[in-house]
Amino acid sequence: MSEAAERLQAFLQRVPYIRFLGMRAELAGDEMTAVLPFADHLIGNTMLPALHGGVIGAFLEMTALAQLSVVQPSARVHKTIDVTIEYLRPGRALTTYARADLRKVGRRIANVHVEAWQDRRDKPVAALRGHFLLSGPDAG
Repeated sequence: MSEAAERLQAFLQRVPYIRFLGMRAELAGDEMTAVLPFADHLIGNTMLPALHGGVIGAFLEMTALAQLSVVQPSARVHKTIDVTIEYLRPGRALTTYARADLRKVGRRIANVHVEAWQDRRDKPVAALRGHFLLSGPDAG
């Protein structure tokens, strides 16, 4: 297992909410894809049925933090400063995927954009734009 894959797995195990969601992530080279398998406990609107907006938002945020953990090693989870989430269409009762684009990673702050989709990547269900405070590599 590569160093990046080990850092990613360590991050996924470190955050209890990720385990609650059932989220996992796959690395292909330097590209990480987060996967949120559908589960009944993630439903917010039983009439559609649709994923809860908070679940989608948390999935997007965790995707950003997971990508940062791969490229910016840290003993602690990086901190969220602010996020803006755009809900573009209902997240149906399907597996959801997401990819993070690190727009700018500075010494202390990272600017990240994440998109989530279900059937087709060109039809995202939600997007996140956020700023994150980077923890140092030896912060404990």
